Amino acid sequence: MPSHKDLPLNNIFIPSKVPSKKLMIILHGRGDSSRGFTFLPPYLKIDDMNYLLLDAPYFYYGGFSWYDLPPNQLEGIANSSAILADIFDTLFDEEFNAHESFLFGFSQGALLTFEFGARYEKVLAGYIAVSGYIYDALNLLEEMNPNVNHSNWLCTHGTYDDVLPFNTSKSQVETLQNAGFEIDFKSYPKDHTVVEDELRMIAEWMKSRIV
Repeated sequence: MPSHKDLPLNNIFIPSKVPSKKLMIILHGRGDSSRGFTFLPPYLKIDDMNYLLLDAPYFYYGGFSWYDLPPNQLEGIANSSAILADIFDTLFDEEFNAHESFLFGFSQGALLTFEFGARYEKVLAGYIAVSGYIYDALNLLEEMNPNVNHSNWLCTHGTYDDVLPFNTSKSQVETLQNAGFEIDFKSYPKDHTVVEDELRMIAEWMKSRIV
């Protein structure tokens, strides 16, 4: 059985309190690290959920990044997606069940949740994208795994976000929704961060999808 220590990205693994094959994979934003979201597992209070918090592959001012700044994102997105595919293949070979697992991403991590998660061959129990955007919504519709179309997607964004504008992300999600991609989109009066009401909603959203 593979160890999280053997994965190609540095990470923090938090085991479940109750043994299970459920896993939540957490992707941070630009300049952050896996440590930035260690608050999340205790907050969610899901005793049978394991957690894997990954460091992105590129160094960025004391933290890490999943891809370069615009307009040079694509190479990093493709490389990070390939690394994530390798990690997911390893994790979901024997150790964890994809259909009981979740992918969570904030900012750059949210983009990877869409760009990688929607293309990945295995369908997860849920996908949560917070304060991010989509690199190319039309291309994603062409290349996505059709089986994720009716799986559980949650996207949240702040109406006061001064890093990734609210209207841009909302429009991209609507492009996907209009093509039949089922996504719950929720807005919050916040900037580029995560807030208490949002976290409470995410916890309930996850728990309602866990068997």
